[in-house]
Amino acid sequence: MPVVDQSVHRGVGVKLNGTSVHSSDWKSRTIRQRCQSIGKVAAAIAKRADSLTALSGTDQRVDPVETITAELLPTCSALRFIGRHGCRVLRTRSYTALGRPTWLWGVRSRVRRNPRGKVLVLGTWNYPVFLPGVQAAQALAAGNTVLLKPAVGCEQVTKCLVEAFYEAGVPESALRVLSSDASAAIEAIDAGVDLVVLTGASETGRKVLRRTAETLTPTIMELSGCDAVVVLPEADIARVADCIVFGLRFNSGATCIAPRRVIAEQREADSLKAALAESLGKTDVVSVHPAARLAVVKCISRALSDGAVDVLDNFDEQQLLASGDMRPMVLDRVKPNDEIAGADLFAPVTSILRVPTISEAIGIVNQCPYRLAVSIFGAGKRAESVAVQLDVGTVCVNDLIVPTADPRLPFGGRGESGFGVTRGEDGLLAMSVPVTISRRHGKFAPHLQPRQATDAQTLLGALQLLHAGTLPERLKGLRKMIGAAKNRKPVGEDQQTQGNVAPSQEKEKNS
Repeated sequence: MPVVDQSVHRGVGVKLNGTSVHSSDWKSRTIRQRCQSIGKVAAAIAKRADSLTALSGTDQRVDPVETITAELLPTCSALRFIGRHGCRVLRTRSYTALGRPTWLWGVRSRVRRNPRGKVLVLGTWNYPVFLPGVQAAQALAAGNTVLLKPAVGCEQVTKCLVEAFYEAGVPESALRVLSSDASAAIEAIDAGVDLVVLTGASETGRKVLRRTAETLTPTIMELSGCDAVVVLPEADIARVADCIVFGLRFNSGATCIAPRRVIAEQREADSLKAALAESLGKTDVVSVHPAARLAVVKCISRALSDGAVDVLDNFDEQQLLASGDMRPMVLDRVKPNDEIAGADLFAPVTSILRVPTISEAIGIVNQCPYRLAVSIFGAGKRAESVAVQLDVGTVCVNDLIVPTADPRLPFGGRGESGFGVTRGEDGLLAMSVPVTISRRHGKFAPHLQPRQATDAQTLLGALQLLHAGTLPERLKGLRKMIGAAKNRKPVGEDQQTQGNVAPSQEKEKNS
C-alpha cells in the first residue's frame, strides 16, 4: 500500500474494553487547543531550520536564503497566525434578537464551523514546505484529519516537516504521510476523502477533478499561472526592472506567480527593455525542472518563429533540452494572442506585450485563461483604478510575489488558475463547513395557528409595512393589517368565497 504509517514507534492507541482507541482524539479537542498546537509547530520548525533548508535544496533551489525567506519564514508566520487568531475565525457565531426578522420572534440561531472530515493535501515540488505545510495546518486547526502526499523528490523534506507537527502535539492519527507516487492520491480519493487540496499544474487539476467528480468530493485547486506585469506611464522603470529580474531568478523561475508577461505602452516598453537587457545581460544560468523543459523549448521556439525577438540572445535549445540550463529570457514583440502570452511556463522567461493605451491591458489580463495574480506599477490612485477591474485572485501594486506571503491574506486564482482559496482567514474557513442550529424560545409560533380568512390580507399588509419604499405606502400596509385584525375569522366560518373582498378592503376601495 502507498500509505506510509508514521506511528509505529509512538503508541498512538490504547485498549479500552478490548477496543483500540486513539489516546488523543484530535477532533474532540477544543478549537483553542488545536490552534495552540498548530501555533507551536513554528517553534518546532525553527529548531529544524538547518535540516529543512538543506533538504529543500534542489537544482532549482540552490540558494538557502530563498528557502528561509520563501518557505520557513512565511510558514512560521502562518502557523503563528493560526495560533493567535484561528480560534476567533472558527468560533461559533450567535445570532440573537438584534437584526432578526420580526416574524421569527423567539428564534435564536448560531452557526458552528464543523470539520470537513478527512482532507487530502497534494503537495508541490517547487515550495514543499510553505504550500502543503500551511494547507495541512489550516485543515488540522479546523479539526480535520489530514493525508499529505508529497511531490516526487520531496519525501525527506516532508518527513522532516511532519515531525515538527508531531513534536508540537499533533497526533499521528490526525496527520499521515502518503507515498509520493500518484497512485497514493488515486487510492486515497477512491477510498473516500471529504476534501482535496491540490497545488499543481492545470492539467493535473483536470485529472483530479475527473476523479473527484465520481464521488462529488469538493476540491480546492491552486493551479498554474501566467502572471502579468502592467506598467503605467508614470511607473518607476528602474523599480519595475528590479522586480522583474527578481521574479525571473527567484526559485529559478519555478514560481506560479512569476512575471510571465509585461504589458506597457511603447515608451515604457522601450525603456524597460533596455533596463532588463542591462540587468540580465550577465545573469548566471538557472536549471529548469526536467518535467518542464520540453514544453518550455517548444513554446519559446514557436514564439520566435512567429516573430518574437530574443532581446538577450540567450536561447540555446540544445543546452536546455540536454541539461536544463538556461539564462533568463526576455521576448519582445509578442502579441496578446500568441501561445507564449498565455502559457504556464515554469522557467525564467518573460514576454513584452506593447499596447497603444494601457486600458487595453485590462482586457488582455481578463481574457487570459490563467488569472492567478497581477502586478501593477505606477501611481497609487491610477494603479488602484486598474486593479479593481482585473478578474484575478491577487493584485500587487509596485511589487510582486513577496506581498502574497502575508499570513492574513487568502490566495487563489480564476479560470485555469483554479478556484477556492488557501491561507488567511478565508483559507481557514474553507477547511470547515458551516452548520446552522436554530432554537425557538417560548410558545410564539404563528405558522402553527389555525388558518384565518384574513391571513393573506394581514401578511400583505405586513410585507408593505416592513418593506415599502415610502412612508404613505407603509402606512397603507398598516391599515390593511388593522382591517384584517378587525375581521379576523377562521377559514370556513362564513360562506364568502376566497375571491370576495373583505369589508375593510371594500371601504378602502370606495374611499
